[in-house]
Amino acid sequence: MDAIVRLYSVKRNEINRFLSDFFNDKSEYINLLEWEKKYQNPVELTDIIGTFIDNNYKYSINMWISLDKGLFINVTDENADKIIKYIYERFPW
Repeated sequence: MDAIVRLYSVKRNEINRFLSDFFNDKSEYINLLEWEKKYQNPVELTDIIGTFIDNNYKYSINMWISLDKGLFINVTDENADKIIKYIYERFPW
């Protein structure tokens, strides 16, 4: 099963701004209020989680991740470090 990242916002263009900064490109994700990406290697989630938490004061976005089918976890300031640590412990490759 692939790991999944989902971004949600109630503010237009917020996801576009975040993704453009994260991917360091000017791709247009205009007016998206939600976005999803699947990763075959769950360890790759740690980059976007870290960037999100380090910069979440700049954006009006919520992040949810899934490592197991049907179970999503809201990424917050309080749990982000524990989630990243858990991912590296669970998927050590």
